[in-house]
Amino acid sequence: MTRRWWKRIPFWYLLAAGFFLVAPYFALFSFNQYLLERYAALESPAILDRTGAIITLSANSKGQYGRYSASFPMHVKDILVKKEDRFFYWHIGVNPASNVRALYRYALGYPAGGASTISQQLVKNVLGHEQNRTILNKLVETAGAISLELFNSKDSIITMYANSVYMGNQVQGLDAASYLYFGKPLSALDNTKLVMLLSTISSPSVQNPWREANARTSRNLAGQLDIAFDPKLAVVTNAHAYAPPQQFELAAMHLKCDSTCQTTLDKDLTDRLRATLRKQVDLAWDSGARSGAIVVIKLPENQILALVGTPNTSGTETGQQINMAAEARPVGSTIKPFIYLQGFEKGLRPYTLVNDREYKFPIGTGFPLYPKNYDGTYRGWLTLHSALSNSLNVPTVQVLQYVGLQDFYDFLEHDLGFEPLRDLDTYQYGIALGALEMDPLTLAHFLTIFPQSGILRPLQLFESGTSSPWIGVPMAHLGTEKNVANLVFIQLVSKILNDRLSGVEQFGLESNLNLSQDNYAVKTGTSENFHDSWTIGYTPDFAVVVWFGDPQNTQLRHVTGQQGAGAVWRETMEMLLNSDYNKRTPLDFSRVADVVADGNLDIGIPDESNAAHRNLLSDNALIMSPQDGDAFLRERNTTIPLISPQEVSWFSNGEYLGKGERITFSPSQAGDYTITARAFDGLSASVVIHVILKQ
Repeated sequence: MTRRWWKRIPFWYLLAAGFFLVAPYFALFSFNQYLLERYAALESPAILDRTGAIITLSANSKGQYGRYSASFPMHVKDILVKKEDRFFYWHIGVNPASNVRALYRYALGYPAGGASTISQQLVKNVLGHEQNRTILNKLVETAGAISLELFNSKDSIITMYANSVYMGNQVQGLDAASYLYFGKPLSALDNTKLVMLLSTISSPSVQNPWREANARTSRNLAGQLDIAFDPKLAVVTNAHAYAPPQQFELAAMHLKCDSTCQTTLDKDLTDRLRATLRKQVDLAWDSGARSGAIVVIKLPENQILALVGTPNTSGTETGQQINMAAEARPVGSTIKPFIYLQGFEKGLRPYTLVNDREYKFPIGTGFPLYPKNYDGTYRGWLTLHSALSNSLNVPTVQVLQYVGLQDFYDFLEHDLGFEPLRDLDTYQYGIALGALEMDPLTLAHFLTIFPQSGILRPLQLFESGTSSPWIGVPMAHLGTEKNVANLVFIQLVSKILNDRLSGVEQFGLESNLNLSQDNYAVKTGTSENFHDSWTIGYTPDFAVVVWFGDPQNTQLRHVTGQQGAGAVWRETMEMLLNSDYNKRTPLDFSRVADVVADGNLDIGIPDESNAAHRNLLSDNALIMSPQDGDAFLRERNTTIPLISPQEVSWFSNGEYLGKGERITFSPSQAGDYTITARAFDGLSASVVIHVILKQ
């Protein structure tokens, strides 16, 4: 039997033939992968919001801007194919007839014309051969076009071309060019404007829609393509410098991505909040307001939803190009919830009594501090619940004194990770009066411990595209989440801040602090002499901090936290309450309850002895005058008034002086005297005064 002919072929010949057949396939496959990688790299790096909307856009390696669309309208692709490559759906990347025609024209001395297919043009764009037209490059583009055709669908190729084609004025892709030249998306263009856009491809610099040549070229193109064309619509559009989207706050904080990344921000919400802030700044312009800041954090994820640091990103007013969301300002009374939280940790309760009267507090400067309330009046005995609800200064200083300055410093710096502008000991009791500086983003971060059950979590800004989703705040450091406060004391503070009725005296029945939903907590703040207006608040679903004022530190004319920042805060909260971010999650008060203390109903901890906490701040409150450390000059008829808010027995160095709310004491000689007041219920208080001789 005769052997089959192929069996007579040597094995090495078959192996070599197989290699020469398979090698080109793998070479073309590798070339295709390389082209796809180059194509992907030409998309402009962008920062996207949580929905995929562009927040910022950076130039690609060619200095061009453009974002890729997954698909294009069918009629756009049809017209593009008719214009650029009529036989696109039939060839395999190269059109022999076009190449022969081009060579014939070239031999006759005419311009070669459009011999390249869409696939070849795509390879040219991807490889950056636009300005380097050589025979070698043409051969490479031909090989690249064939590789694309072998491993990609026609629809994918036309989409890649439409995304990457250069359209003049630093813009690539039909979508970006549509916005640049006509201010609308590609899908919204009529046939006339679509033809005007496509006629740009042939010569982007000289016949784009900003040039008169475009109208003539477009009219001819429409005739060739048999497309209806309205000359009245083919008007030259206004030229302007291309301004890619850029979020002011992210740029100011130098937050960027080397490639595309997605954030937790809501661009639409941010834009609406900026408009709200701008409206309120305009309304308060005559009162000195020039700027503001809004920070919104989505809970429980601790995701930054909105970051607004100026009412006008293109504003020319002094200070409006400062990102106030990251600028430290005196926080006013917004620090009080943190002070009361520490007070509750150390045994104080909302029903603890405190005497709101004039006090003298010694501080490190050597000059005593005489704190005043916002309205300049004292209220006498009241509860800490009422004191915090009405944002009273004098009781807050007493709470801070009870907590201890060093212990509160440790809470701020070690537990919260706060990094102050100055050594905390330079503020001392001024912290309770709002002198401490903090930026809105850092304050918002710290505020989240209240709706988050005492847990401080890092803030999340990036959802994808970065190695770490977390963002550091300007004035704190936190690597991992930590529990910084006991849940029950967190709930005591939240319960007070949720109680709008107990704050009626200070804020009134009708105020910007009243919302359409009641599962929220709120606190205002006003720095000394009305330089800063603050409002902070939260629900279990989101936390909001608002600052309002003048970056140049000009005094606002009687714009309080409730009025300036409060108006912005209320509109922000109502916007969120009417959004999908509002899950209507109730505030958690499961660890606290209504209790009766001395016959009065208040907030407390179940099964706890109320009497042990009721009078923890009452000892020194028995002596209104003199203050501890006061010095008096010893003269012939020196008399010192001893004043108490109730009838007490008075003693000097243990010697009985008399009884009553007010008596006088005449020291017999210079020296130190311990003045003691004893009430009939057993409470007592003592101060030391100094009597000195005249020099």
